[in-house]
Amino acid sequence: MADTTARYGFPYQEPGDPPDGASLGQDLAEAVETALGGLEDRGYLFLQRVLFTASGTFTKATYPSARLARIRVQGGGGGGGGTQATAAGQVAAGGGGQGGAYAESLVTVASMAASVTVTVGAAGTAGGTGGSGTAGAGTASSFGTTVVAAGGAGGANGGAGGTAFAVIGASGAQTATGDIQILGGGGGYGVRLGTVAGQSNGGVGGGSTLGQGGGARINTAGENGRGYGGGGGGASNDPSASGKTGGAGAPGVVIIDLYA
Repeated sequence: MADTTARYGFPYQEPGDPPDGASLGQDLAEAVETALGGLEDRGYLFLQRVLFTASGTFTKATYPSARLARIRVQGGGGGGGGTQATAAGQVAAGGGGQGGAYAESLVTVASMAASVTVTVGAAGTAGGTGGSGTAGAGTASSFGTTVVAAGGAGGANGGAGGTAFAVIGASGAQTATGDIQILGGGGGYGVRLGTVAGQSNGGVGGGSTLGQGGGARINTAGENGRGYGGGGGGASNDPSASGKTGGAGAPGVVIIDLYA
């Protein structure tokens, strides 16, 4: 070996040096390995993002150079409550759905199983036009059992009436598993205040870490949750109106950022 590069010390031959292919090749390979090891010691390099919007399987052999994974899991949002049909002198409002929980962890790829089941939480269904019951709950999203985030509860359906009344928004107990755990926002109360048009309001949907709740509405069906994991908004009725459905929740998602 006659000389080396200035920055990383990679060996090379200069004109006039005697042939030394085998030794030079070994020296070069060892120098490259040392340089790459030094880069690894300094931290991680982003490789790619793997996005699951539907349930599936993460197979680590597909990403042979990955050493670290940032796993983000968002549960599905709950649906917003619907409303019963109203007669003259009656109004109605439904409660907002709860946002889905969120969890996040940093995991070494070496510690993972060869394949991991990924579950993406479903959106909670919209509340119906009956005066009782609740909208559908969102379901949990998960990366195996390592990172798990629960779905949001559904908002209560609103019955018709002529007196001031508040319909409870969804705020059920939630669980999450991960280094970071953030529970979903509770749905807003659906409120009826009087007996004339414009005096009832559907509850706003609860927000999530990766989404927004459906907005509060007057005399219309509930608004769907937005992004990932937002709760659906509640419906609202003026007097002499047909029943209306709430807004559906937003589905969950699993995001895996891989680093070398």
